[in-house]
Amino acid sequence: MDMFSLHGKVALLSGASTGIGRHLAGTLASAGAKVLLGARSIDKLEDRVAEIRAAGGVAQAAALDVCDLTSVTAFFDAAQDHFGGADILINNAGVEGGANTYVTLDDASWDTVLDTNLKGLWWMTRELTRRVIAQRRAGAVVVNISSITSERTTKGIFPYAVSKAGVNQATRVMALEGAKHNIRVNALAPGYIYTNVSKVLLDSDIAPEFVRRIPQRRLGEFNDLDGPLLLLASDASRYMTGSIVVVDGGHTVSSL
Repeated sequence: MDMFSLHGKVALLSGASTGIGRHLAGTLASAGAKVLLGARSIDKLEDRVAEIRAAGGVAQAAALDVCDLTSVTAFFDAAQDHFGGADILINNAGVEGGANTYVTLDDASWDTVLDTNLKGLWWMTRELTRRVIAQRRAGAVVVNISSITSERTTKGIFPYAVSKAGVNQATRVMALEGAKHNIRVNALAPGYIYTNVSKVLLDSDIAPEFVRRIPQRRLGEFNDLDGPLLLLASDASRYMTGSIVVVDGGHTVSSL
């Protein structure tokens, strides 16, 4: 099982103050990584850092707005100052954009979702890659957090679904272009898990219908993502790049 270990690695995680990101920060630390947590809410980050340290992990917090290029650069500078660089990047920051169709969605909401979920991911991965090249590091691993809505969707999540489809294709292209720098890029696509992003849908009257469509007949839990994340972040997936790993209880393969 040593191949799943992250001992000696430095992991950077965006969107780490709440939901999936907050949980995965602990998963990375438990596997031995030194973790830099990033988000706009520094107070929430500091609380999570304290929890990780109390459990024996190594963690630091740094403010991060993935829609602000200066903030992105400063976040990687913080990784350099605290840990000497980065080996793993988890692009988790994301927003949902409210329950809107392509007709009712306003321009500002479209920009917010696409800038956060897609442009921010590009900026973060570009900065990592540039530093790997400049510092002549041995390589790096990127895990993009996608969603099953990238492939199979529903009404009312227009910009989110479009952005996650973009994440999947960005993952494939980045994997192709990053290979020459020994940078592996894969994506983790969760199914329906209750978070700040999904609660609009999962608190609605149609939530039971979604659960019935899942072959395992339940929503996902944060712990369901631990194994797949460690697979993609560790040397266990050393011959994987450009893959989209779906964790959804069989939702995307369920019958119509």
